[in-house]
Amino acid sequence: MENIHEKPEATEISETPNAEKPIADIAVLGMMIGDMRYLARMSEISEVIPVAEIVPVPLTHSWFLGIINVHGNLYGITDLGAYLGGTAVPFDSRSRILLVSADYKINSGFIVHNLMGIRSLSEFAVCPTCNEQLRAGVSHIYQDKEGRTWYELDLRTFVREKRFLQIAS
Repeated sequence: MENIHEKPEATEISETPNAEKPIADIAVLGMMIGDMRYLARMSEISEVIPVAEIVPVPLTHSWFLGIINVHGNLYGITDLGAYLGGTAVPFDSRSRILLVSADYKINSGFIVHNLMGIRSLSEFAVCPTCNEQLRAGVSHIYQDKEGRTWYELDLRTFVREKRFLQIAS
């Protein structure tokens, strides 16, 4: 008979709990915003949902679309493309809302119009010739095997930007 009070065998744990995972283990979500490609780490996204009814909030920036109710919680929704300086694009059946990880203690989501699927960061290489200044909220610039440029979003930084937090126009 098995002893239920016996401690389970210990599993190997990294010495530093917040250590970076090896690149091969990092899942990222690819998306097109305008004509640019972006990546977001799946660990920074709590949920991807279809676009729900968005209740507009008056006197806010055009990139802040309003609020939605998700599982009884209110989330502020931003048009990611418009926030990044592009033009607002109407959503359609392919559009999705990315809800930011609850670890960031902010109920926020981003509308993205063209998701390109989950990939492994190991499919990309840091761009050696990309010397451009990284804008706030972008952590790295990568290239895929076809030589296309991808910008990795750092959602933790993004949702703490002063501009992002001040939605009033």
